[in-house]
Amino acid sequence: MQRFVSPLIVPVENQVRELDAKILLSCIAAERGFPVIMGSRAYIHFKMAAIPKGIYLAKSMRSLSNKMFKIIRQLGHEIVAWDEEALVHPPAETYFTLRLSQVTVPLVSHLIAWGQENADLLRKFPELPETTPIHIVGNPRGDMLRPELRGYFDDQVEVLKKQYGDFILVNTNFSDVNPVIPGIGLFQPAAKQNDPPSFGQSGKGMSLEFAIGLRDHKLALLDNFVKMVPALQQAFPDQTFVIRPHPSEHDDIYRELAARYQNVKVDNSGNIIPWLLACKAMIHNGCTTGVEAYLLRVPAISYLATLNEYYDYEFQGLPTKLSHQCFSLDELQLTLGKILTGEIAAAGGAERKVLIDYFLEAQEGPLACERLVDLLIASGYNRQAPPAAPAPSRAMGWLKCNSRAIRKQLKMRRPGPNRQFYHDHRFPELTVADIEQRIERLRKQLHRFGAIKVSAHSRHIFRISG
Repeated sequence: MQRFVSPLIVPVENQVRELDAKILLSCIAAERGFPVIMGSRAYIHFKMAAIPKGIYLAKSMRSLSNKMFKIIRQLGHEIVAWDEEALVHPPAETYFTLRLSQVTVPLVSHLIAWGQENADLLRKFPELPETTPIHIVGNPRGDMLRPELRGYFDDQVEVLKKQYGDFILVNTNFSDVNPVIPGIGLFQPAAKQNDPPSFGQSGKGMSLEFAIGLRDHKLALLDNFVKMVPALQQAFPDQTFVIRPHPSEHDDIYRELAARYQNVKVDNSGNIIPWLLACKAMIHNGCTTGVEAYLLRVPAISYLATLNEYYDYEFQGLPTKLSHQCFSLDELQLTLGKILTGEIAAAGGAERKVLIDYFLEAQEGPLACERLVDLLIASGYNRQAPPAAPAPSRAMGWLKCNSRAIRKQLKMRRPGPNRQFYHDHRFPELTVADIEQRIERLRKQLHRFGAIKVSAHSRHIFRISG
């Protein structure tokens, strides 16, 4: 097989959410000749100066990536990018300042859209260069929800059913106000009571008014969920309630609940898909899992006891609209009871079908991963490497990349809840055998990838080749 010039660089930030889909993408790319370097986003960034000139697949374009995007381009790599969070996004004026940057977007060679809605939104971005193409191909995470890949999770589904029996999944997404480490929420912890608010990582790019409103709403929702769980476990004593905190969320408040009630558990291990396939129903508030549950035909309820139409519909509207909506605890108990007796199934209907078709491409036909690799090939990345950057640019990129890596790794070693803890929380250690085992599961479902090989590149990074 022809040896391709440009390696495909596939960073993974949140392992439980992204890894399976990006292994699928890596296998398809490797099968068609691309050498793939895949692994922890942070550790790939540390090694960028040593990776041959290639195509970097970015998962976000926030201002937090301004410096790294510049370094990547100075080193001679090209960037193909999508927004991992684009399915559930705030109104355009906030989305543009929160999720897109006037620095990062012009450095991107190709923009990848989840669906028509995402493409329409991107085209409104004022700093989008006229020459930057937008391609509606779907997203690798969407591929993992398709019927032909459901069996990939069978063993995990059976383990969960044996462990928890009949269970209701309670999915939380309150990391904005309940972060696993200080500083990654909407606001930094205040040193003094009267200190003015200072944005945390997830709040940077929002207006102060929007962030304060979102914080207050999320705190009210968190309180609703904490009060909801004891009431539901009492109303449905034969069911186990498994709380699955967001990967960036602190779980202490939920473990306190589990310590008080025998049929309440806390577990956020693994990918969300087997959890959805194993549960009887899922309760959330505006979480992307509402979209995933809809596509998997799993009954999902959006609990809206504290309703704010701006945040609940303008921001988190898609997963809420694709779910059964309950506006009080009594209504929630009634709806859940009907789901458990089979009177109500997963939310459906023509309006929801039109909505999901607008937001998500590649629900059938070629996989989104196939379409993305087709695009890379059509763009010529299989024939030649990106144009060489001038020598002074490469030298500056090399210097900045390595000095940044040293600074970041020193910070990761600081005592307390530091960045190493946060990294390892989102990207636990993996071995070559772990990756091979996942590829074997893909092989059984799709009857391909027999020639795919995996080797270690460096810590948290792997080579995948055909």
